[in-house]
Amino acid sequence: MFKLTSLNLNGIRSATSKGLEAWLAQAQPDCICVQEVKAQATDVAGKFESFGDLKGHFHFAEKKGYSGVGIYTRAIPSDVRVGYGSQEFDAEGRYVELRFDTPSRKFSIISAYFPSGSSGEDRQAAKFRFLEEFYPHLQDLRSGRELVLCGDLNIAHQEIDLKNWKGNKKNSGFLPEERAWMTKALTDGGLVDVYRTLHPTATEECYTWWSNRGQAYAKNVGWRLDYHLATPAFAATAKEVAIYKAEKFSDHAPVTVAYDWNF
Repeated sequence: MFKLTSLNLNGIRSATSKGLEAWLAQAQPDCICVQEVKAQATDVAGKFESFGDLKGHFHFAEKKGYSGVGIYTRAIPSDVRVGYGSQEFDAEGRYVELRFDTPSRKFSIISAYFPSGSSGEDRQAAKFRFLEEFYPHLQDLRSGRELVLCGDLNIAHQEIDLKNWKGNKKNSGFLPEERAWMTKALTDGGLVDVYRTLHPTATEECYTWWSNRGQAYAKNVGWRLDYHLATPAFAATAKEVAIYKAEKFSDHAPVTVAYDWNF
């Protein structure tokens, strides 16, 4: 069994100060995809290069204290791809891909952090540009390999994916265009929302992010923004999924899926 976790850290230094390493030692995932590292290579060196026997591979943002993604894994990748070839967004540290290729199989694990448009029209426009250029990249990838994309997509796909869906129809994260992109990725794009295959009707228990305002966490006024999107053959090996909420390492919760998959 292969346990794969995804977690938006909201800062690796902050998350580790809140007990992340102890939880990883107990939960023992085989791989964890992280987003919003909010650190540079010099900050990680000698401190966060590994969690136990999980070795980290990163894509840092050029801007200090911003974005950044990583993948910690026990297995040794055959290749590491940093960035996806975007002139605009690779500078923001939003994509790292580990390839585990053999003569008989090609397989990728991706940690991605989609832009948020909540800070204003400029960033929402940037988010739309990202979605437009990222979709064909995913299509090119899945045409030749199995893959799983883990990350904070900053999109709640369906009404059951957030508490106050009626009041958020015009807000970033639940805009019609964003939801349509997700629908396209899951239909024409041939990807599978792994959580929803295992829990197709889950509501309040599915949330993975809560605002820091208005006691949203205490009242469970949340959103499902963190996903495992996979090619069908890999998604079909998913056996169980858990969203860990007993401790709070950031404003997101870890999403762990156990796959019947061997390297």
